[in-house]
Amino acid sequence: MNIRTLLFLLISIFLLSGCGYNKIQKNEEAVFSAWGDVEATYQRRADLIPNLVETVKAYAAHEKETLTEITNARAKVGQVQLSTDKLGDPAMLQKFQQAQGELSGALSRLLVVAERYPDLKASQNFRDLQHQLEGTENRINVARQRYNKAVEIFNGSIRSFPNNLTNNFLLNLERKEPFKADAGAATAPKVTF
Repeated sequence: MNIRTLLFLLISIFLLSGCGYNKIQKNEEAVFSAWGDVEATYQRRADLIPNLVETVKAYAAHEKETLTEITNARAKVGQVQLSTDKLGDPAMLQKFQQAQGELSGALSRLLVVAERYPDLKASQNFRDLQHQLEGTENRINVARQRYNKAVEIFNGSIRSFPNNLTNNFLLNLERKEPFKADAGAATAPKVTF
């Protein structure tokens, strides 16, 4: 082995150790893990909804339209699946967010219905379900924030030097899409009495 070959091998090892290949892989796995947390929290909410609907149904049988809306929105959410290989597709993420937003809106209307029934509000079952739902909504928000942070780190890692070279020549990974605010979120809701 001559000195040039040895020097070439040493330089190659040094350059490969700083290419970011493993870091990019680790960051992408963090995105997938964070997405799994988002899906799990949405699933928790979907699992709570039938119990909440049944509890309200017992008190407000004539509020059929609101209950039907929630059932339909929950079914629509179940139809919109976003796999990890589609996390770079803004249209798919938007479709997922829209379905989840419709379900959130229907749940808000359900809670307004509950305000009209003092006996329902006093029911321990309803209060427990409402607290679980509020906690789940908070978990969804936290999971979405963690996902966005993982996406930020991943996207930065595939765009910064020298990792961008590794990505361009070896991995060819696409940027991931973060969650964005729902349409109209910048406008404060109007409360009237």
